[in-house]
Amino acid sequence: MIGAGRIDESMIDVVTEPYLAKRSITAPSCAAWPRISHSRTECSTFTLSKQPAGPFIWRDSMHEPRQSHIAETCRVLLVPGIGNSGPTHWQSHWESEHASYARVHQEDWDHPVCADWVAALECAAQRAAPNPLLVAHSLGCLAVAHWLAQTSISVAGALLVAIPDPDRASFPAQAKGFAPIPGNQLPCPSIVVASADDPYSYIAFAQQCAKAWKSRLINIGRAGHINAASGLGRWEQGHRMLRSLLAGS
Repeated sequence: MIGAGRIDESMIDVVTEPYLAKRSITAPSCAAWPRISHSRTECSTFTLSKQPAGPFIWRDSMHEPRQSHIAETCRVLLVPGIGNSGPTHWQSHWESEHASYARVHQEDWDHPVCADWVAALECAAQRAAPNPLLVAHSLGCLAVAHWLAQTSISVAGALLVAIPDPDRASFPAQAKGFAPIPGNQLPCPSIVVASADDPYSYIAFAQQCAKAWKSRLINIGRAGHINAASGLGRWEQGHRMLRSLLAGS
């Protein structure tokens, strides 16, 4: 069962580095692309694995990985959560500063339906292929998990930040169809980033996700929901994680 539980501290990489405080790309209309039948997806539920997701030791010295910049040939898809990411959100900063980064747009940001969000992501990924790199925040992480469980598109990697727990009371009631969460290993390298005081999740829940998906897990400390309200600015720390994911560090 998904929810708070005992935390295996050996599996969590804690980042103690202090937080560091242009052009918007609009995806073309997805109307021409066929929708994925979300109801046909068979999603296993979470079970706590006895094997860790794999050790990942994050050190500040890794801020210069083997590949210092995201290649322009690798399209980065930003997947915001409910309500979209505002102008001061780190996702918006990344989008405005990098020509190869594009936001996945939803028809309804405030009343999300998982099947619709997955279909929009499929459309954006087809246009960004081959091998897009995904950067999801909050509810966007759940949309990515559902999409990866059913798409045939090859993905370079996924950075999943502040995954909300559908069983927590704070989970938005207007979000429909996001539970149960797929529990199989993700078909691409991935990093789960969690905060110790996220009002929409628990570290234990993030650990369950990382175990099930075979993702690296990074706890960045007390950073709220890792959004604009967290005061992260451009969040250079997160961008270094993204670069290390692409470089395989």
